[in-house]
Amino acid sequence: MTALSGRCKSGIPGLDDILGGGLIAERMYLVDGNPGAGKTTLAMQFLLEGVRVGDRCLYVTLSETATELNAAARAHGWSLDGIDILELIVDEHALHEDAQLTMLHASDVELTETTQRLLAALDRLKPKRLVLDSLSELRLLAQTSLRYRRQILALKQLFLGRTCTVVMLDDRTAEGPDMQLHSIAHGVISLESETPNYGQTRRELEVRKFRGSHFLSGMHDFSIYRGGITAFPRLVAAQHVVPFNRSLIASGVSNLDNLIGGGIDRGTSTLLAGPPGSGKSTIAIQYAVAAAERGDHAAIFMFDETKGALLSRCDGIGMKIKTGSGPGELMLRQVDLSEVSPGEFVALVRQSVERDQARVVVIDSLNGYLNSMPRDHYLTAQLHEMLSYLNNRGVATFLVVAQSGLMAAGMTSPVDASYLADTVLLFRYFEHAGKLKKAISTMKKRTGNHETAIRELWFDRQGIHLSEPLMRLRGILTGVPVEVRDAHDAAVDQEPLA
Repeated sequence: MTALSGRCKSGIPGLDDILGGGLIAERMYLVDGNPGAGKTTLAMQFLLEGVRVGDRCLYVTLSETATELNAAARAHGWSLDGIDILELIVDEHALHEDAQLTMLHASDVELTETTQRLLAALDRLKPKRLVLDSLSELRLLAQTSLRYRRQILALKQLFLGRTCTVVMLDDRTAEGPDMQLHSIAHGVISLESETPNYGQTRRELEVRKFRGSHFLSGMHDFSIYRGGITAFPRLVAAQHVVPFNRSLIASGVSNLDNLIGGGIDRGTSTLLAGPPGSGKSTIAIQYAVAAAERGDHAAIFMFDETKGALLSRCDGIGMKIKTGSGPGELMLRQVDLSEVSPGEFVALVRQSVERDQARVVVIDSLNGYLNSMPRDHYLTAQLHEMLSYLNNRGVATFLVVAQSGLMAAGMTSPVDASYLADTVLLFRYFEHAGKLKKAISTMKKRTGNHETAIRELWFDRQGIHLSEPLMRLRGILTGVPVEVRDAHDAAVDQEPLA
């Protein structure tokens, strides 16, 4: 029990960060959500954390049997040993004096008898943590909203006088929103879920009320896997500022570094924009590989390409990758759009930075990241916060975005992130001498000077190559350049033939 700090840890990774350290002890909380939202799982984790720290725990169930609860626990790999389970049952004659397991049927038992049995269990067990599941059954027993409110108020006073932290579950089966519970409880945690047309259910939680403590407001993604709930707090970049030495990160390709003014600054973000196949991902990966060769750790998050395909492509240009999560290694993480929520993706990025000490992060691509957002108008705000976080940690971030179209005319991007990035590299195709070629240029760099020239880009078994600036071609970015002839060339053309 966290009596000294006045907090009860929830046992749910991420939730205590949202709550500012955990639930305030000896108070009453409401967890509401539609059936299947994860309320029972949350309640079990809360009580299992209590068992871990030595608290006496009681689960009062008015809707599920102890057998059902134990089956749900086993599905997560848990044992409910150490948790007292109280059922309020139909046949009170079958209730032995020393029994702990009973069951309630709302049509047969009066509210007063139900509360009396609950009080008897409290006096006998003296729990430090209690879960009441669910309030919908008490609402049916009370029959009127006035009687129901008075009963909840009475229970609140009873719980507070017994140094017990209480979590009440409500499945929202009342007709219309029930704000009575919200006004009575010290804190309210709402669980929401949304099922897209394709992919897993998107789950979010919101702390709507938390008296006496600061908390992280807004919606937070959470997931339910075997092992329980994991919450992913909404990222606030200003809370993650750390000092770092500003320095340039070189790519290992001299002409590329010259193009960008010597290299990319730590603590900045670089956007690589261009049509598919123009070399964006390869250039971004080159920075990650160069970082690993210097002994740093780098991480690549792939939305559009498999790990095997990336390794094969890199091997084709002589780029050697040592995968792993340590210094001098490159972490390759394929992100499944249908299985990972945006909040979970941010948590993966944070893990690579804070645990594995990644100094270069590549996100390939923003198109895939956009597709992972069920409400795409929030992408820019969330992306801005994540880039600010990475910048505050001294990470060099590379964002790849594929523009639709092959030539300059009519090319569009799914999201305009150019104003978010500190450096923008522009990739284009152009036709010259009967061949389709690639061009690369630096569109902007906030942190220093850069070349204004355009260079040709190509790849072979020896690696990445950039030409000298294409000074004799005009209109490269249109896709169909023309050669520029200087005065000397013109004079040669006018000389008489021998």
